[in-house]
Amino acid sequence: MALIDKLAPLKARYEELAALMAEGGLPGDKFVKLSTEYAELSPVIEATQAYESALTERDDLQTLLDDKEMKAMAAEELRALDDKIPQLEEQIKLALIPKDEADAKNAILEIRAGTGGDEAALFAGDLLEMYKGYAGARSWKFEVVEASISDIGGYKEVIVQIQGTNVFERLKYESGVHRVQRVPKTESGGRIHTSAATVAVLPEAEDVDVHIDEKDLRIDTYRSQGAGGQHVNTTDSAVRITHIPTGIVVEMQEERSQHKNKDKAMSMLRTRIYDAERQRLADERAADRKSQVGSGDRSERIRTYNYPQSRVTDHRINLTLYKLDEVIAGEALDEIVEQLIAEDHAERLAEMEF
Repeated sequence: MALIDKLAPLKARYEELAALMAEGGLPGDKFVKLSTEYAELSPVIEATQAYESALTERDDLQTLLDDKEMKAMAAEELRALDDKIPQLEEQIKLALIPKDEADAKNAILEIRAGTGGDEAALFAGDLLEMYKGYAGARSWKFEVVEASISDIGGYKEVIVQIQGTNVFERLKYESGVHRVQRVPKTESGGRIHTSAATVAVLPEAEDVDVHIDEKDLRIDTYRSQGAGGQHVNTTDSAVRITHIPTGIVVEMQEERSQHKNKDKAMSMLRTRIYDAERQRLADERAADRKSQVGSGDRSERIRTYNYPQSRVTDHRINLTLYKLDEVIAGEALDEIVEQLIAEDHAERLAEMEF
């Protein structure tokens, strides 16, 4: 009964929330906060009710085992319940895993070419197309907000804003070093080279998440430049914002309007500050534990894309798929993401006491 005992406070809170919302007269922001908590508890309570119902039904059936006429039927239904009850317990435990408040947020995706020169930049472009394909399949909005294009194509660096349902929840496992093994287009000898690109996925902060004091900012403007140093326009439309307390610097020059560049730069700055605070809190909570799946360590090699073998290997969960083309197109990326989520859940469940 340890699981039922653990659920009692949650049931009490759920009923309390229902009563508070039914009373009416709450300020809008208070009602939103309570209704959000109520919605988050609902899956746990629904699973709990199904579990308690199954336990009651099992007790009732066990009393029928002494009835000669009902014994066979009761025994058959008990066998079905014995299979069902552990599944319901697992549902409850999964629902009890603490939610990452950032999971429902949009995301900022940053891809940077690493070791490998031109080939690394081309690989960064391939990763960009992979995430673009994945976003399209999930009906997410995908917008490049800043890009530095390499001389032969590809990207030295590219930053993307992705908006949609639970974007960060599914993309947060992509942070880290992605490695590619293939014969470069620039290689005439046909030798396989290894190159790398770094991916960072940040939950996009909203105005309410981060308070930024204007006096803590240094804002510089300068002339936007395009590829090869060519001037995009003749006005100082590019914006560089420095957050003095943290030293975080954000630059934006994609738009021709200084005002638009400043708005985008402020949005990016909020996201960087929010992410830094999340990382700080996560480090404190995980001082004695490092989850390889959920760490988001951008210096850690997480995945290898081997073109000669059409193989993709995620090193954190030892998963290998021989469908590189489908993964790079974004079509099969979900197969990896689902496994990463399952592994993360399994690790967190193992740490919970029931």
